[in-house]
Amino acid sequence: MNNNIFPCLWYDGDARESAEFYCKVFGGKITADMQMVLNIELFGQKIMLLNGGPQFEKNASISFMVLCESADEVQNYWDHLADGGIILMELGEYPWSKKYGWVRDRFGVTWQVYLGEKQGEQKIVPTLMYIHQNNGKAVQAMELYTRTFPDSKIVGVLKYGEGVGNESHEIPENVQHAHFEINGYSFFCMDNSYDHKFDFNEGVSIVVMTDNQEETDHLWNSLAQNGGRESMCGWLKDPFGVSWQIVPKRLIELMNDADQEKARKVVMAMMKMQKIVIKDLEEAAS
Repeated sequence: MNNNIFPCLWYDGDARESAEFYCKVFGGKITADMQMVLNIELFGQKIMLLNGGPQFEKNASISFMVLCESADEVQNYWDHLADGGIILMELGEYPWSKKYGWVRDRFGVTWQVYLGEKQGEQKIVPTLMYIHQNNGKAVQAMELYTRTFPDSKIVGVLKYGEGVGNESHEIPENVQHAHFEINGYSFFCMDNSYDHKFDFNEGVSIVVMTDNQEETDHLWNSLAQNGGRESMCGWLKDPFGVSWQIVPKRLIELMNDADQEKARKVVMAMMKMQKIVIKDLEEAAS
């Protein structure tokens, strides 16, 4: 399981409560517990929870598909996730699954619980929905991601005109469902023409841990160009508005230095950066 790529969920103070909830629902564990950041492990997959404040709210533009192997498994997860949540698509039988439902849980995270074929080891798959000005650009986005990351490929694409369940009269050439991998980590995606009242934002982002400055520079430059937008502290938006955090592993090492003054200096230097520059962090710590 590749844990150098993982989702980050933004919270306004309730990250720990959410972490405990997901570990109970899915049988996971909390692997890091700091004031602002918690990491959990679900089915061997890492998810970061960030107490960032009230600025951003999570929404269904990035949801999480849970691939289940039995109807009872679907029902168990659904009962927990729907408790106190908002049902977006009722649990039931659909043309693409004998048992499926879409729900926004009590913490604002959106889940698609799905009975279907297993897709390798990865049980939870982030699912990107390209809407508004990005509707029809799912293939273009996949091409950017698989061109940018090593060990990447488009696994399969189903267009609305080829699939089932197109009662909403979507554009036939648009993507109903697609599966792609970047650096061995699976994503799903789709186009959608509905005028949703949300879009991609920092509420759900994708973290990429890099080995060196060369990799950091490559990913940063590739994702931020052609309409992307650089932000602070290693955050950027790609040309489609998806938020990424490009984080050198060396940053984490320096921030966890036993010498708290050195660690503080590293954090202060990082806070002034857009793209993370390892050499400048090391100089700040020296």
